[in-house]
Amino acid sequence: MAQQMRVFAFDFNGPAHLSAGTWCHPTDRGHEYTSLKYWIEYAKLLERANFDGIFFADNDGYHENYRGSVADSLKDAAQIPTNDPAYLIPAMAAVTQNLSFGVTSSTAYDVPYKLARKFSTLDHLTDGRIGWNVVTSYSTAAARNLANQEQVAAHADRYNRAEEFIDVATQLWEGSWEDDAVIVDKDNGVYVDPSKVHDINYEGTHFTVPGIHQCEPSAQRTPVIFQAGGSPRGVELAAKTAEAVFMNAIDKPTLKKQVDALREKAIEFGRDPEHIATLQMITVISAATDEEAQAKYQEYLDLVSYDGAMARYSGWTGLDMSTFDPDKPLKDVEAKGTATMLTFFQKVDADKEWTPRDIAEYTGIGGTSPVIVGGPQTVADEVISWMEETGVSGFNIANAVKFQDIKDFTEFVVPELQKRGAMRTSFTGSTLREHLFGEGVARLPEDHPGAAYRKQSTEAR
Repeated sequence: MAQQMRVFAFDFNGPAHLSAGTWCHPTDRGHEYTSLKYWIEYAKLLERANFDGIFFADNDGYHENYRGSVADSLKDAAQIPTNDPAYLIPAMAAVTQNLSFGVTSSTAYDVPYKLARKFSTLDHLTDGRIGWNVVTSYSTAAARNLANQEQVAAHADRYNRAEEFIDVATQLWEGSWEDDAVIVDKDNGVYVDPSKVHDINYEGTHFTVPGIHQCEPSAQRTPVIFQAGGSPRGVELAAKTAEAVFMNAIDKPTLKKQVDALREKAIEFGRDPEHIATLQMITVISAATDEEAQAKYQEYLDLVSYDGAMARYSGWTGLDMSTFDPDKPLKDVEAKGTATMLTFFQKVDADKEWTPRDIAEYTGIGGTSPVIVGGPQTVADEVISWMEETGVSGFNIANAVKFQDIKDFTEFVVPELQKRGAMRTSFTGSTLREHLFGEGVARLPEDHPGAAYRKQSTEAR
């Protein structure tokens, strides 16, 4: 195959993420999430396997819609409890040289000035191996606890704020400090040349930021911008501003349509679609043979928790799924949370009348991601076919049993992919942006709207 796939581990700084009940498996290590030793071991594992990085999902709230309470989420560790993943990054970066880190941070309840400093700091400490996953937050718990609001803002309003948020942040990263502003002139007592640090004087609908960025330029300046919105507005924001987009398609034809649509939209905004990587979420359950992998998969299925799955799904849709009969079809129900969640299952099988139990069984392993089960050859054949038939750049690999599933992938599947030339065996370049787009591409490309601000910073003022 012509292009080597980009591969990220998809994880969450908590005992469980998308799968329901599988934390009960005897090999699951999710309960170790509070241990830095665990995450350091994980980082070394991924580095040895030549993963491009680890991507941390995060949530400012928690799932509390099912039965009108957070109780079932707590029982199944359905993305609660959770710690802030950003604090893990420096330690994981310190024991690796190439592994990169995607960190989710919301535009709904943070402010650009503060976030810009956070990601500049992380970019410094990782030598340019950091990415920012832009989310707009759908959780009512987050709205209530962070903004004193009973409901999240309207979908369009959240995305309008997000677009302006990115604009402010990129102006701070790219336009405030010139490349040679830091001179460290000990003879004359000048650390920074003040003439080369500029106020951004930003005035917008949501934000007013008059001053300078607090941080000197880092290796990438702007972290790699990730985005995962599947709605038309989300696709538009990604086409305008993202450098990597996470896809969650049900099958290869659907993924191809999504990749093609994103590329076409990027061209409309004057961007080169080759400057946007696309990463499909998958869950891989692997072993030495197909038979062993299938047996493992059945073990996982036997552990799936209906209430845990429904607690997650209720949070994603904004519905209380306990008010529906588990075995009666859902019809004409409008989602309040993530708009794409409720229509998702109609796309899986338009002829099927989906019940809550069907949804729990489908999402119990890996959430809504496709699940690939098999030995090395079977899994390699399948992931390569996803690449070749869709044009996707690579994968965000979720787990059902924490640590063990990714460890199995590195042991059984990675060598097969490397043997076929489908996955890298070494790195060129050192930053996350170089890992995605090639050696020497450490900065935002010229066709990204944020790049215009660095040009402005060098003009006479």
